[in-house]
Amino acid sequence: MAGVPGWQLLLRALLNLVVAWEVFHYLGSLAIFWVPALVQSMGGGAGLQGAVSQVAYYGPVALLIAWFFGRMGRWPLVWRRYGRPLVHRAAGVAERRAVIPAQGGAQVPVVDPWREFRSLAEPDGLVLLDQETVAGQVNDVDHQRLNRALECVRDYPDRLAALLDAVRDHGSAACAHPSGARDLPGRDARHDLLLRQVRLGAAEDVPKNPAGYRGVDVALDPILLGTSLLAVGPSGTGKTSRLARPLVEALCLQALTGTAVVVAVGAADADLGPDSWYDVVIAPGDQRSRYGLDLYGGARRPEEAAARLADALLPQELAPRAESARQALQQVVGPFAAAYGRPPGVRELCLLLRGEPAIWAALREQLEATGVLTEHQYELAQRERTHGQVEDPGALLADRLGLLDRPVFSGCFNTDVTSGSGPAQPLFAMRVLDHPLRVRVALPEQSHPEAARIMARLAVGQFLHAASSRQDRSLFAGLVVDDASAVIDPHTVRGLHRLRGAHAGAVLLLRTLVDLPEALRVPLFGAVGGRMAFPGIAPWDGKLFAETWGTVWVDERDVTRAPDTSGGFLKRTWRGVRTVLEGERAQTESVTTRQVERRRWSPSDLAQVLPGGHAVLSLTAVDGTPVPPLLIDLRGRRPS
Repeated sequence: MAGVPGWQLLLRALLNLVVAWEVFHYLGSLAIFWVPALVQSMGGGAGLQGAVSQVAYYGPVALLIAWFFGRMGRWPLVWRRYGRPLVHRAAGVAERRAVIPAQGGAQVPVVDPWREFRSLAEPDGLVLLDQETVAGQVNDVDHQRLNRALECVRDYPDRLAALLDAVRDHGSAACAHPSGARDLPGRDARHDLLLRQVRLGAAEDVPKNPAGYRGVDVALDPILLGTSLLAVGPSGTGKTSRLARPLVEALCLQALTGTAVVVAVGAADADLGPDSWYDVVIAPGDQRSRYGLDLYGGARRPEEAAARLADALLPQELAPRAESARQALQQVVGPFAAAYGRPPGVRELCLLLRGEPAIWAALREQLEATGVLTEHQYELAQRERTHGQVEDPGALLADRLGLLDRPVFSGCFNTDVTSGSGPAQPLFAMRVLDHPLRVRVALPEQSHPEAARIMARLAVGQFLHAASSRQDRSLFAGLVVDDASAVIDPHTVRGLHRLRGAHAGAVLLLRTLVDLPEALRVPLFGAVGGRMAFPGIAPWDGKLFAETWGTVWVDERDVTRAPDTSGGFLKRTWRGVRTVLEGERAQTESVTTRQVERRRWSPSDLAQVLPGGHAVLSLTAVDGTPVPPLLIDLRGRRPS
């Protein structure tokens, strides 16, 4: 039934409706013979008894005609396909109808957007809020922020009273985001903050898409982003402008409503929104940057901090030396933190890893002064024994850290006491992901590409650890990485698995899977629930998508046609006349239908057939509900 074309279904329903009306009208004309006799048998000819007699005749006749022609015209299918969605859409619009212009648009008739507050506030407690609503000064962010605040404090009388007082005094500006922002400048995607969705595009009406998804809008929300999303496509195909930017915009808006925290990592020139969208902008190498990045992510234990820093410093090609590198850093960071009460700065760490005698002597003196030298004596002895050896990872780590120990990055990372001054910029630590923050990490990929790779791995590694280990998971933690080729390693893949149960998700963009080691490609596809292929991907990249999306059973029809030579003289004569009149010879058709297994999308389809401005997207919800791969049109994100 779902495969019947719409025009054919509606035409058949309309024809049956016309025939049903004609039959009912004809049977109604026969009532003049039956209804009078029925009325006389009931003892009257007018009034209530006459009306009852007419109902007794016309009612069953109408029901019988409707049942018969309804089955013939497939009216129930018309209702399910067209009537019910139309009614639900109208009911949903009426339910949410309020004077809340989403983006400065025209106002909609009001139903009472503050009905939840109305039953709790004093009679004059919503006067200011109502005035601002009527004046069009309340937007969708204000509405969701205040309702979210009410939802959080409803069961706490003291906090509820404070919220109602704030609404009475400040109106829609009550409980504002710590930044004071109530909207994003220049937002252009289509959002539904009530459902926390952002529209990406519409599923095309093509045979590749399942019938139930054709023509529907495609939107993403935290339930789908909670399984993470991997997008692959060459530069210029719209990964950033049509996927990353709308998602960052949605997460920033949700942060303003107090429901999300977002970290966007990408090159300084990546189109991830203006700096005014963010509360914290970390731009190492940019003198205008007001924040630096904590090398240790605010870790509470030196061992954890050293392990994550070692993973960020060593690229994937040096992975075999990762374990020895972690041990070397832990042997340095732990004693230093015990001696000075803080982790070492960049230059101090370089000197310690290289085994400079002066700084080692100062460290020993400080440990002895604080009375913990004996406790860390073994770690120091191990580190000193490996100094200068061929397999010593300290020299390698020091060289990698040297990429960050440059004048242009002065004050961007943890500074050391040897410089005689404190940090030039406040350092941001990822452990604050339980606050509705909007963070942008702008990487200096053009001027310092290798240092940018280290910073990206550091930020992503810290996010994955902080998001999965935080105690308060009421906020959705979203990570968007514009170019993830430098940050994906085995630790990242394991971290993506942990995000599913931590109310967090990541969106990773890649130009090609060739940028990753071959051993990581399949585990990465298994770690994410959403996969997106953009036009122009290489066939070897498309092969992995095709294998992941699997196959589907389809009906294949084989039609064999042959001239019709059956029948006697009369039938052959009639066929001759038809041939003269129609210009075609009568033929017989033999139709064979069988089920065969076909790939949903083949590598050649993904590499050669995808049109520009489109992508193939498959999704999986946190509860495991799958969405099959859909061809979606990403163009025209602006509301019509």
